[in-house]
Amino acid sequence: MEINDILQTIDKITENKSNLPVFQELDKIYTYLDLKKESEKIANYILEKIGNKNTPILVYGTQNFKMLAAMLGCSKSGHSYIPIDEHTPTERLQMITDVANPELILFDTHFDENIKEVNSKSINDIEDSKARASYPNLSLDDVYYIIFTSGTTGVPKGVQITHRNLLSFVNWEVSSFNLEKEERFLLQAPYSFDLSVMSVYPALVSESCLVPLTKDTINDFQKLFEMLPKLEISVWVSTPSFMDICLMQPTFDKNHLKSINHFLFCGEELPHKTAAKLRDRFGDDVYIYNTYGPTEATVAISAIDINGDVLNKYSRLPIGYIKEDTEVVILNDGEVAKPMEQGEIIIAGPSVSIGYMNNPQKTKEVFFKYDDKEAYRTGDAGHMDENGLLYYDGRLDFQIKLHGYRMELEDIDHHLNQVTYVKKASVVPKYKDGKVQQLVAYVVPTDDEFEKDYLRTKEIKKQMLETVMDYMIPQKFVYVDQLPLTQNGKVDRKGLINEVNGK
Repeated sequence: MEINDILQTIDKITENKSNLPVFQELDKIYTYLDLKKESEKIANYILEKIGNKNTPILVYGTQNFKMLAAMLGCSKSGHSYIPIDEHTPTERLQMITDVANPELILFDTHFDENIKEVNSKSINDIEDSKARASYPNLSLDDVYYIIFTSGTTGVPKGVQITHRNLLSFVNWEVSSFNLEKEERFLLQAPYSFDLSVMSVYPALVSESCLVPLTKDTINDFQKLFEMLPKLEISVWVSTPSFMDICLMQPTFDKNHLKSINHFLFCGEELPHKTAAKLRDRFGDDVYIYNTYGPTEATVAISAIDINGDVLNKYSRLPIGYIKEDTEVVILNDGEVAKPMEQGEIIIAGPSVSIGYMNNPQKTKEVFFKYDDKEAYRTGDAGHMDENGLLYYDGRLDFQIKLHGYRMELEDIDHHLNQVTYVKKASVVPKYKDGKVQQLVAYVVPTDDEFEKDYLRTKEIKKQMLETVMDYMIPQKFVYVDQLPLTQNGKVDRKGLINEVNGK
């Protein structure tokens, strides 16, 4: 059955099965009725405070029930929302508010209320109010949520996803991935990372329950592996990098995690070695889906089940068959490539974003019309075979993914070059098995008094934490007298990449 409205579908489930679990935090279980009441309370507050003019609302916190209710409350009040993780540095948060200019910030955890002097309110302090007879909701063309990603100038870009975009993705996932009702979805990615959408909305419209893993648990291996069997997850959603961590534990297998029937991967390339080990641990009775798609095309637009035949046939795994409502073409110098010919992956269809928030220049660079459809230039190199199976061949530019997080090397450069002890710097990726393993920073240091390089490195990392997310900080620092330049006088990043990767 096709879903035509996200909130109406959730409300219908609530009418029929109000006590069905929708979210579980440790031993605390919330029902669909709890979600309805909490989200309507928040929606009422928003409508009383700023009305329903679809201006964005920033929602700040962690992966908990209150944040989920706040996001739905924004939608019910006719507003788009911008999810921000609580670990976001203050300066980055300020840059996002400068771009988005939200009328209201809802927060769940400790929050700097001086940010841009925007009205802010703790979700926990919103008082109960009488439910309204009706709520405005969002039309198909209204912006549903905005995810901020790295920008080349150091300023994050806000990807605007409409209700129509979201429905295109959700209908595809719930109908094409062999999912049942009343599943239990792992919520590993923070709400600010669009991988979370692969869990959140397919779960909410299919009578299923979301089971979060907090960052504290993920960072404590002993706690993580003690907790996983207790969560009784049936649908695993994560990046391949997180799976690589889990596979380090011998007990991460079918004998100890009997409830898992699906593994859904997105955010970065799935290595053959990872999929093979997972298939060996869990057997042929589980689905292992490799999916592909940028934030600008709403989470993912292609998928393939990595069964034994696929593993045996391909050394580098394909990224899937395109969903029915979407068109993908490979362009090589402006011409449509032939089967197996490499070019840039272009995505066209109803899941393509309407563009970057308040950034017409960047929007014009990558969004356009193709066959009268909204289209996006991914910057990814790829090819497609005669059967329509898509393959990923790496980046055409210097935008990379590490542990599932997309980032632009120029963005990291920008912030690294602001550090007190850095005269000039350039960041490059080190690859292993076709995947980014770590970031390496080549740094020309200032004249400082550090006796050892590691002391300087420690201080540089400390300063960077004030302006960028922790996953954007290079893992290795190489100190040099000068950076290599091209004939045009630009830093020779390609040369550094070759050096790091032994080419």
